[in-house]
Amino acid sequence: MNLLTLSAVCAVATFVITFLILRKLIPVLKSKKMGQPILEIGPRWHKNKEGTPTMGGASFIAASVAVGVFACVYLGIKGGIKTVAPLILTLTYGVICGLTGMIDDMAKLRKRQNEGLKAWQKLALQIICAALYVAGLALFCGHTTEVYIPFAGKTVDFGIWYYILAVILLAGVDNSVNLNDGIDGLCSSITLVVGIFFCAAALFSSRAENPSLAVMASLIIGSAAGFLMYNFYPARVFMGDTGSLYFGAVVCGCAFILGNPLIIVIAGLVYILETVSVILQVAYFKLTHGKRLFKMAPIHHHFEKCGFSEIKIVVLFTLTTAALCAAAWFGL
Repeated sequence: MNLLTLSAVCAVATFVITFLILRKLIPVLKSKKMGQPILEIGPRWHKNKEGTPTMGGASFIAASVAVGVFACVYLGIKGGIKTVAPLILTLTYGVICGLTGMIDDMAKLRKRQNEGLKAWQKLALQIICAALYVAGLALFCGHTTEVYIPFAGKTVDFGIWYYILAVILLAGVDNSVNLNDGIDGLCSSITLVVGIFFCAAALFSSRAENPSLAVMASLIIGSAAGFLMYNFYPARVFMGDTGSLYFGAVVCGCAFILGNPLIIVIAGLVYILETVSVILQVAYFKLTHGKRLFKMAPIHHHFEKCGFSEIKIVVLFTLTTAALCAAAWFGL
């Protein structure tokens, strides 16, 4: 089968497996009382979500691994280990980040509050995972310290600084996707669009076909679409940090597989603005001794406080991401 067919098969298979796993997993999570604790300082109307099963991200991680192994074997036989090395590394990186999120989710459930690992502990684990991923790309995939600059049409060699910047970008995007997962269907919808963008880049851009990127993006598409069947408002399950840290790792990993890591800053700008809004909120609060720049951060909660419904926010943010991905296409 050609790469387009393989991508379609991977996306559909991941969607179906995710959907079927969740169908069985949600009742189990409910019976184990693995419900999401809701932050006390959050929007008051979120309290009715308390008890909704969390850690649903385990469903699409399992589905992605199952389908990913099939794709790796197929592509490995057809094109050799070098063809699938980026896919193996990126999927492994995503799974490890997902396990980090699972540790955090379990800690929240054990404490019965919306605070698991301390912020520095989670960030330290994200940085370690990102550093190992960057090292793997250099050792096994031949990635250099040169970075393609979107829209400029040239590359810049950052030397040793490349590794530092790459780790910051990976950990930063991973954390941003984690912050983005705050209302029903938001993270899944945005990630679905970003996955479609990377899949299209692998199959139809002016660059040569990229099997690893096409399959990884297809796994993201199937995962996000399958999870949305149960996560769209009103959500029957949350992905938890288990799912959001996995998604953050693999969407940024796709940019590295593409050989254009900075493109995620454009295609995934909505993710990044979530983190920027938190940074600005904290900085403004400290500088003004208690005043707030936004009604609440991350920014999607500000829109909620302004009277936007969850569905309207999801549609607005998803359409914005689609427009950003269309713009990013010209930077490939």
